[in-house]
Amino acid sequence: MKVLIVGGDPTGAQLAYILVDEEHEVCLVEHRREVLAQLHLELPTEVIYEGNANDLSVLENAGIRAADVLVACTSNDADNLALCYLADTLYHVPRTIGRINNPRHAWLFDEKLHVDVALNESNILAHLISEEMSLGDMMTLLKLRRGQYSLVEVKIPPGVKAAGHIIMDLPLPETCVIVAIIRKGEMITPRGATMIEVDDEVLAITDSAGSEQLAELFTLQNL
Repeated sequence: MKVLIVGGDPTGAQLAYILVDEEHEVCLVEHRREVLAQLHLELPTEVIYEGNANDLSVLENAGIRAADVLVACTSNDADNLALCYLADTLYHVPRTIGRINNPRHAWLFDEKLHVDVALNESNILAHLISEEMSLGDMMTLLKLRRGQYSLVEVKIPPGVKAAGHIIMDLPLPETCVIVAIIRKGEMITPRGATMIEVDDEVLAITDSAGSEQLAELFTLQNL
């Protein structure tokens, strides 16, 4: 997949690093000298394209016509909106992703302005902090489907509701699936008749509402 990233601030640079490591074809466009100097320390030279993305010739030379995804990741929301608009309407890039710097501008980042995916960093961070505060000892390992679902892990302490019960007898949320149990260093494939024991490490996939119900079963916070 060919990904064109505009903006070499830490978010854009880290995204480029991850995508290069995953063997995607990546081009990161940046024009600020001080930022370019840092980028050349972190990324392969062939990934970096020097130029101002407000210039259409720069976008074209960076390969926007062949891009599968445009990530507008600058520190200016107006520029990010303009880039998504141009990528979709002028160059027909299949997917546009826009970074939201100011949460007050979030309402602008939608399909009407040709933004397929809006990334509101402040909102995402706030939700993650709130979720971690509410889950007690349960840890979120991975977000799935744009944050709609989570892979969570919890180590079962003594005295919780779930300890000593088999899975089929637990009032698990409909949106929850227990995918693995690690017991004494070995992974167990969970079945309905598998008993939850103290010190088990339970991994589950669930949504946000299901996470709260799991926390009641697997942690001591609401006892």
